[in-house]
Amino acid sequence: MKTTLAALLATCAALPALAAGEIWVTNEKDDTVSVIDVETLEVVRTLPTGERPRGITFSKDFSKLYICASDSDTVQVMDPETGDILYDLPSGEDPEQFVLHPDDRHLYIANEDDAITTVVDTETRQVVAQIDVGIEPEGMAVNDAGTVAITTSETTNMAHWIDTETQELFANTLVDSRPRHAEFTKDDSELWVSAEIGGTISVFETDGQTEIAKIEFEIDGMHPDRVQPVGFEFTDDQKTAFVALGPSNHIAVVNADTYEVEDYILVGRRVWHMAFSPDKSLLFTTNGVSGDVTVIDVANREAIKSIKVGRFPWGAAMRPTTSG
Repeated sequence: MKTTLAALLATCAALPALAAGEIWVTNEKDDTVSVIDVETLEVVRTLPTGERPRGITFSKDFSKLYICASDSDTVQVMDPETGDILYDLPSGEDPEQFVLHPDDRHLYIANEDDAITTVVDTETRQVVAQIDVGIEPEGMAVNDAGTVAITTSETTNMAHWIDTETQELFANTLVDSRPRHAEFTKDDSELWVSAEIGGTISVFETDGQTEIAKIEFEIDGMHPDRVQPVGFEFTDDQKTAFVALGPSNHIAVVNADTYEVEDYILVGRRVWHMAFSPDKSLLFTTNGVSGDVTVIDVANREAIKSIKVGRFPWGAAMRPTTSG
């Protein structure tokens, strides 16, 4: 019995290490990144970046952090251990969002001012393609197979489908007004695109680029103009999507099978994007106007803490760590 108990205690002691991690948040107005410790729910570091950092993502092994420094017209590469900027990557003008291809090498970057998508090889640090898309490209996504990339254009109101082998468009699909964010489901069968001003998420079947559903949002006592879907994330089982609803200051909880909204969670002011903790038990939302991050208990679907960061937090990315 003692041996069994000891083994159990050892297992329990190891569990926090699996959940340990950091949430990295870009602060548009401060030109910084705030680093939140997932265990203490406190900011542990604030690091300088280029001008107006927005999009943020890690390499597959988390050894490099990529940051869209929009007003510096570059993608910066940071060492997350030291916080040092290692070098800049060419990005085209005004990079806003990007996505890292599954090959862990190619970045697909939306250039808002140039109406192009720039593809950068992170190893050679060279631009390998620039693809004409619609006006004010914003959102970027790539499927798990790595065969298709998506750019959304805010003014053209389209999702542009890019063949990643030829780096050419093969389809354009209309969505509602001002599309912001796009994500493929993990089996690559669906593409979801949020429309900020349209107030909807359009769901497309990827094989034929056919719209199969449209998700709408309604919050009691809230004018529809304030309900503006932007960033969203799926749970690992793909059964639930959490959707940031901008100036409504709420996160919507959507059943990804039925496309029905199941719940709304009040968060900070002007919620933009979000990131899960490593074990997916917590969700961290960036609230631009209130300058904070709301922590959501995923299982209970409730906000449990607000963490002050820099001015106008925008993007968020998770980095697993070992527990101290």
